[in-house]
Amino acid sequence: MYLKRILVTSVFAASGLFLSACATGPDTPMSSGSYQCGQLNVTTTGVGDGDQLTVEFQGQRLLLTQAVSASGARYVAPEDDKTYFWGKGERALFSVKGQRYPECLQDGALEMPFEATGNEPFWHVRVAHQELVLNRPYDTGGPEKVALETTVVNRHGREFRGELDGQELTLKVARQLCEDTMSGAQFPAQVRLQLNGDVFQGCGGDPERLFRGAEWVIEDLAGAGIIDSSRMTIEFFDGNRLAGHASCNRYGGQYELTAEGVSFDYMFATKMACAPALMNQEDRFLALMSKVKRASIGRNGQLILTTSTGEEITAFQSAENKSSL
Repeated sequence: MYLKRILVTSVFAASGLFLSACATGPDTPMSSGSYQCGQLNVTTTGVGDGDQLTVEFQGQRLLLTQAVSASGARYVAPEDDKTYFWGKGERALFSVKGQRYPECLQDGALEMPFEATGNEPFWHVRVAHQELVLNRPYDTGGPEKVALETTVVNRHGREFRGELDGQELTLKVARQLCEDTMSGAQFPAQVRLQLNGDVFQGCGGDPERLFRGAEWVIEDLAGAGIIDSSRMTIEFFDGNRLAGHASCNRYGGQYELTAEGVSFDYMFATKMACAPALMNQEDRFLALMSKVKRASIGRNGQLILTTSTGEEITAFQSAENKSSL
């Protein structure tokens, strides 16, 4: 079965937290904390002297044991090195049986490197290692580097300050849903760049964080609702993989984020037979999915997939993994 592709306008690629593979010994044990791995809420709690860590998510609870690492604190499941939580400061990597989630961030933290852009005039910034690389508004020249200091750290975001050619530069990032003024693409952070008193608004962060880490449960197909007690779901995974329930059968495939939107490809489904009504709903669901050209997050946190003809598939996160942006 072939389906065309799903939605979101993306300019930036996700960049994971780099951790060296050259292990030398255990690092400082992790303390308790809360993280958001995309849309997945994760809570960690140190056990005993810190040589073990419990990780709770989606109603599950893992007990991991500290392992050697060159940096940060790495905890691994017994006899399963593909299940781990690897923390470094306010960021972490999380994998369950080889399924890697988006970079985990504590409240207000930013993925690194962090990128943002604005329009009319165009500008672009990239922040990494207390340095900002800036394409200035109204300037057609090359990017310029600015040393930064972090001046505000709280659960809502971060603020950075620097100086460029004697002009004060401030970059404020708030972890709130942001929509690009030209493309309509959504991003997980609102960004304000202030340079020499002039203020420029923009959006930033990795758009995949808005969709990954959640199981999205379909509640409406093109305004017709769904059959009582039936189940249709969508999950976005690492490696551009997509999977879920289609009413009767499971389906899967690949998705691609581009500047024009998102698309599905290489779609397949199992071939179980169910009641005719469920099979009809499944066929309709897969047919609509093949026409989706845009995905967005609504005011109530719902996922909205819109087809080329304006029909919508609406889904909400399953209650176990609901999170805020």
